[in-house]
Amino acid sequence: MSNSFAAKDGSASQASLSSCIVSPVADRNWYAVCTVPHNEKSVIKHLDMREVATFLPSYESMRAWKNRQRMKIVLPLFPTYLFVHINRSERVKVLQAPGVIRIVGNGREYVPLIDAEVEFFRSGFYRDRIEPYRELLIGEKVRIKNGVMRGIQGTLVRKNDNLKFVVTLELINQHAAIQVAAEDLEPIHA
Repeated sequence: MSNSFAAKDGSASQASLSSCIVSPVADRNWYAVCTVPHNEKSVIKHLDMREVATFLPSYESMRAWKNRQRMKIVLPLFPTYLFVHINRSERVKVLQAPGVIRIVGNGREYVPLIDAEVEFFRSGFYRDRIEPYRELLIGEKVRIKNGVMRGIQGTLVRKNDNLKFVVTLELINQHAAIQVAAEDLEPIHA
C-alpha cells in the first residue's frame, strides 16, 4: 500500500483535520465591531467568555463631579466600537454576543482593519497623548517617519499651538488626535 492512503485507525485523517484547525488561526484579522452605545465593556466581557480576542482603544480624561471632586476616568477612544481578532469561522461568536450590532463591512463582506493601525493603538505608546478628535479634518496628509508609529499616515492639524497628528480609521469613520513633534513628520506627496 502507498503512504497516500489513510490508516484504518484514522490517524492520517486526524492529522489533516488538525492542520485544518491550525490554519484558520493564522488567517485571523482585526475587525471593527459596532456595539450598543455605552456597552463596549460589557460586550468585551461576553466576547471573552466566548474566547474571542478583543481590544478596546481607550484614553484617560479628568472629570469634575458635582461635589467638585476631580477623577481620572478611562473612556473608549472610539465610542460604540471595539476591535476583534477573528477568522471567518469565529464571526458567529461575535454576532451572537449581547450588545453587538454588527461587524463593520461594505454591505457584502466584513472588511478587516489595517494591522499596523490596530497594533499602533495596542502598543499603548500613545496612552498619555491621545484623545478623540471629532472635528472636520482639514490639513495636509502626513506620515510619521520615526519611532514606534513609523509609517502611520494621517492629517496634520493645529490645536492650542500644538501640532496634532490625526489618525483616521476610515472603515469606521473615527478619528484620534495625537500630539507629535514636527521633526517626526513628513508630507505625503500625491
